[in-house]
Amino acid sequence: MNNRWPGKYVIGLTGNIATGKSVVRRMLEHLGAMGVDADALSHQALAKGGPAYAQALKTFGEWLLGPEGEISRAALGKVVFADAKALAKLEAIIHPIVGQALDFLVKRSQAQVVVIEAIKLIESGLAKDCDAVWVVNTPEAVQVLRLINKRKMPEDEAVQRISAQNPQADKLKAAAVVIQNAGSFEETWVQVQAAFSKISQPAAAPAPARPAAAPPGEKQVKVRRGNPRDANAIAALIKQVTQGQKDLTRADIMEAFGDKAYMLAEYGEELSGLVGWKVENLVARVDEFYIAASAPLEKLSPPLLEAVEKAAQELQSEAALVFVPLPIAQSAAQALSGSGYFPQLPEKLGVSAWKDAAKESMPLGTALLFKKLREDRVMKPI
Repeated sequence: MNNRWPGKYVIGLTGNIATGKSVVRRMLEHLGAMGVDADALSHQALAKGGPAYAQALKTFGEWLLGPEGEISRAALGKVVFADAKALAKLEAIIHPIVGQALDFLVKRSQAQVVVIEAIKLIESGLAKDCDAVWVVNTPEAVQVLRLINKRKMPEDEAVQRISAQNPQADKLKAAAVVIQNAGSFEETWVQVQAAFSKISQPAAAPAPARPAAAPPGEKQVKVRRGNPRDANAIAALIKQVTQGQKDLTRADIMEAFGDKAYMLAEYGEELSGLVGWKVENLVARVDEFYIAASAPLEKLSPPLLEAVEKAAQELQSEAALVFVPLPIAQSAAQALSGSGYFPQLPEKLGVSAWKDAAKESMPLGTALLFKKLREDRVMKPI
């Protein structure tokens, strides 16, 4: 066991840009680990009012500011990825702040296994505090294609970003586990499961969901976390609820599991509701919300969101954003009002990280329901 976080088995997860670290982190979360994205903490530190905001402006200049007073990550990236000295200055500002936030998050977690995703895991010295270093590996040509297709980078910028980083070979030398992530989700999932099963002190299995009490003669509601083995059932329910407008395959859902988790609600013995959700930047986001017409929205939606909240709070989430389809937005708001959710506009969210999360995640044709999950914030404004 590590000395920094006794009682925890800490996986340090790294790999260069666009190798798929976040996909592997989410897979480990599906298996019961508590995940922390150190790179996302860096973004929060630089957000308007964040603890690194003022020092970054003093160091690099106010020309980085966008129209709303936010530091443009794209503009800052062009500076630091083209100049090693500038990158070192930025890291000297951010790394101590992120280190303090990591201590706060890991020590407060109830999970036995914690996975810390950090592109600079080895270079920052964080690797020495971990029980094992896992490296996600992908051929450089695949990295370039991912940056072009997913981040809309020009090819020359994508190549520059990859070249600016320390060699992937250095990370591989430090690895206890290497996950090859150039193939399908299922190929990667098999590797992650196999490596996780060898951990000497795995996370405790989640307690089975308790069915909500129901009067005699009424169906019970049972909520549980979805697993990749539920992919076919998830696809079938989405097709049913959307009346065939979303006809997804098992492969589509398996790919989605690399980006999010699912909570499933059984009404009686039948899968009748689900929500797709993820935590990014300490904000829980529910971007899929499906309830079968044969099931009561007011009975399924509160326990579904309660289960998401519980899991999101274990991941230290500060707020929950729930995006519901417009046709059922009013009914969903009424059903969830007793659980503390209320309709909100993304631009009215008071915290920059929450506002950014809403803008990034809000699907077309949805309305936002919001709930603050805790009062204290990891990246406290200054």
